[in-house]
Amino acid sequence: MRGRDLGGTVAEAQAKIAQNVKLPTGYRIIWAGEFEDLEHAKKRLEIVVPISLALILVLLYSLFNSLRDSLLVLAGIPFAIAGGIVALYVSGLTFSVSAAIGFVSLFGVSVMNGILLITYFNQVRMAGRGPLEAMFHAAEQRMRPLLMTALSACIGLLPAAMSTGIGSQVQRPLATVVVGGMLIGPIVLLVVTPALQMLFLGSDDTPPPEEPAEDREDALDDA
Repeated sequence: MRGRDLGGTVAEAQAKIAQNVKLPTGYRIIWAGEFEDLEHAKKRLEIVVPISLALILVLLYSLFNSLRDSLLVLAGIPFAIAGGIVALYVSGLTFSVSAAIGFVSLFGVSVMNGILLITYFNQVRMAGRGPLEAMFHAAEQRMRPLLMTALSACIGLLPAAMSTGIGSQVQRPLATVVVGGMLIGPIVLLVVTPALQMLFLGSDDTPPPEEPAEDREDALDDA
């Protein structure tokens, strides 16, 4: 087990035993202990993760009342996950239950960033600007809050991600995943979500219904 992950070690042992050991009739091998706990946790996550994504989508639809906007908000999740995977690879850590919990937490953070961007875009559109101008304005104005939020979270979890003391094998994968996802996810979100929004709205050059000048100014001030 030294320098290896539990799942990979047990998988290799199972393969060698299946190839070289012939059990008499009525006998079987049970892989228990930490490995059994790991398998149970994985099965629970297979249920919890889809339920979490479904609940997030329902909440987003209740907020935007638009399936398109809800899916655009979720578009940042794959990139946050990619950042967590890169962080695990660079740090030499293996996937574990703790890392899986870190990925689940990234779902909420990534969705929060998407909500900030799409909500501001809709507000600017209501003020009378075209789709392209509104998205450029939204990405420009929301870039600093998104990056500052991500940087603050990374700095706060950096000590846990770099710890090597007792108990670090539990907290370190979770913190590493969150730090990696928060570093890469918001940056890519600011590039990908506007591009996807323009892909869906590129031909929609029709301006929204005209509003009185005072209402447009109030909408921009609120944004």
